[in-house]
Amino acid sequence: MPRLALYALAVCVLAVGAAVASFVQGSWLGIVWVLMAGLSSNMAWYYLRKQRAGTEG
Repeated sequence: MPRLALYALAVCVLAVGAAVASFVQGSWLGIVWVLMAGLSSNMAWYYLRKQRAGTEG
């Protein structure tokens, strides 16, 4: 697994945790964390697919 994909996945997990904590506390700031989790998830998928395409082709 590429290092950038691992970093993006770690950011995604941390952002989801921050979103849950924000919503539990009643803060609407969790929406920003949800958006960040979505972005980092897409980045992780991108780097994984990029690596797979490079090794297969």
